Amino acid sequence: MDLPNLDLLSHVPQRWLEVAEKYLKAIPQVRSRLDKETGTVLAHLEKRLKPYKGTLPSFDRLPAQGRPRDEVLRELEGLERREETRWKEGHVSGAVYHGAEDHIAFVNEVYALHSQSNPLHAELWPSATKFEAEVVAMTANMLGAAEANTGLPPEQHICGSLSSGGTESIMLAIKTYRDWAQETRGITRPEMVLPISAHPAFDKAAHYFGVKSVRVPVGTDYRADVAGMRRALTRNTILLVGSAPSFPHGVIDPIAELSELARKRGLGFHTDACLGGFVLPWAKRLGYPVPPFDFQLPGVTTMSADTHKFGYAAKGTSVVLYRGQALRSHQYFTATEWPGGIYFSPTFSGSRPGGLIAAAWATLVTMGEAGYLEATGRVLETAKALKEGISAIPELHVLGDPLFVIAFGSNTLDIYKVMERMGTRGWDLNGLHKPAAVHLCVTLRHTQPGVAERFLEDLRAAVAHVRENPGEKGTMAPVYGMAGTVPFRGLLSDLLKKYMDLLYKV
Repeated sequence: MDLPNLDLLSHVPQRWLEVAEKYLKAIPQVRSRLDKETGTVLAHLEKRLKPYKGTLPSFDRLPAQGRPRDEVLRELEGLERREETRWKEGHVSGAVYHGAEDHIAFVNEVYALHSQSNPLHAELWPSATKFEAEVVAMTANMLGAAEANTGLPPEQHICGSLSSGGTESIMLAIKTYRDWAQETRGITRPEMVLPISAHPAFDKAAHYFGVKSVRVPVGTDYRADVAGMRRALTRNTILLVGSAPSFPHGVIDPIAELSELARKRGLGFHTDACLGGFVLPWAKRLGYPVPPFDFQLPGVTTMSADTHKFGYAAKGTSVVLYRGQALRSHQYFTATEWPGGIYFSPTFSGSRPGGLIAAAWATLVTMGEAGYLEATGRVLETAKALKEGISAIPELHVLGDPLFVIAFGSNTLDIYKVMERMGTRGWDLNGLHKPAAVHLCVTLRHTQPGVAERFLEDLRAAVAHVRENPGEKGTMAPVYGMAGTVPFRGLLSDLLKKYMDLLYKV
């Protein structure tokens, strides 16, 4: 996609750009050109996203007669074999965090035993609530609850619930703060202050719950700017946010300073430890430099930590934690006037998959402290070798000082072309922007013999190819470049919505 020179627009106020974009999109010739350009991009994406089209049966309505189960199982097994190679060989960033066959088999067996259970019906499946309560308690104690609870009555202890993933954990926390601030402080136009590196789940929560998201630029070390976030506070601020670590750059924000700022102002503070919650406590015990980030800090009032990432549980569970039951109570929903009876639910979902809750519990109790220490040691040793290898490539530099999520960019090459070239060698990496970079989230898959060495070998070859072929445009690299430079946010948003439409296309 050929992009115009956008440098002249970089200092134009965003509200002016939004007005200009609205009028430009209304011009038929402009609209036609945009549709043509996005159509080209989507046609290319469809080939990658719909590889089974025309080769496997597809259904846009129920078959008149159900297919034989053995036939369906054979088809599913074939799809699994076709798709598992890349992640099993460690060619992806994040995505699958454990992946050993015996671990997967065990988790699947646990899920099968409890596939019909549902904590909505606690009297039928008390095991589901037992598992959930214990997963929350184990996670809380891993994240400083024992120290935080000392000398306090039970109702003030660290508590929480399970959610479907990090995004829901974050959204539950923001919804909770909104309701808490309205009830206790009378705030009806709530705001939260967070660094630009914080996960977009916070913006999603802001969108759904009417909370203004105030984003503050990070410092040169890619960590949250404490002074900048202090200046962004207003009478409507209800909470501050920090990441441990941030998804883009893998660095830990100054949680101690930020949470103390929140505590002194009587505000909430959320540590997003979705990525690091099941890594950092063990990294600290292994002697790595981990700054304080959890409930041992009195200003931290909520946290999120994903059991389905480095907790190694099956996909679909995360933990959201609160400093005390009074705060958590604002997360709950109750209905007392419904003709169908009294209704209540702790999270957004009503029915919830008890099988996933059981699988999370079984994973934590079989891993144990020793298992997490061993796994974390392997991940961090591999990450150290990768960070050193990337830094040794003259054209590349590592952003900040990460532990296990390694972002790297280039001052001389188009890093997106490097990423795309790595794609031709089977690697699936994450493209970042502002600044342009690529990252690799190191998991147990990368600790397998030879994987880190193969990554560095392929990266050196990709860099050499891009350096020696500067005129080569690539196919997706221009799209990543557009995401970081186009000032018209609506254009990019429109493209993303069409991408999601494509996912639902039969």
